[in-house]
Amino acid sequence: MAASLQRICGGGCRTIRLTLSPLSRQFSSSASDALVETKPGEIGMVSGIPHEQLRRRVVIYSPARTATQQGSGKLGKWKINFVSTQKWENPLMGWTSTGDPYANVGDSALSFESEAAAKDFAARHGWDYVVKVPNSTSEAEVVRRQLQVQGLARS
Repeated sequence: MAASLQRICGGGCRTIRLTLSPLSRQFSSSASDALVETKPGEIGMVSGIPHEQLRRRVVIYSPARTATQQGSGKLGKWKINFVSTQKWENPLMGWTSTGDPYANVGDSALSFESEAAAKDFAARHGWDYVVKVPNSTSEAEVVRRQLQVQGLARS
C-alpha cells in the first residue's frame, strides 16, 4: 500500500507525512486522557458475567510448595479461587460434579505476581475476597525439625 501511495503522490507525500506527524502525536497524547475510569465492581457489570455470579466470594492465597518442588521459580505467586457451593456425587461414575461455572477457574487461570494485584483484580470485578496468609517457617524451625528427624533416625 505504501508503494502505491508513493506512485500516486510522487515526492509530495513526504511533505504531507511531515506535516501530519505532529498532529498524530498530538491526538495520541490526548487519547490517553480520554480513557474512561471504572469504579470498583463495574467491570463485572459490562463483562457479560451473569448477575448471580457478580457478588461471589473468592479466596486469595499463595499456594504452598509441592512435595517434589526444589526450586523457587513458582514461589511468590498469588491465586484467586472461587468458593464453590454446588457439588454433588455423580451417580453414574462416582465423580464429583458441579453446576458452578467458576469451580475450576482459579486452579490455573487466575495467577498474579503479588497479593496487591490479586486484591485489585477482585475489587475491580466486584468480588468479596478473603486473603489467606501463607504460613511462614523460620530458619530456626527448619533446623529444629531436621535435628529431630536425625536424632530419631540414630536411636
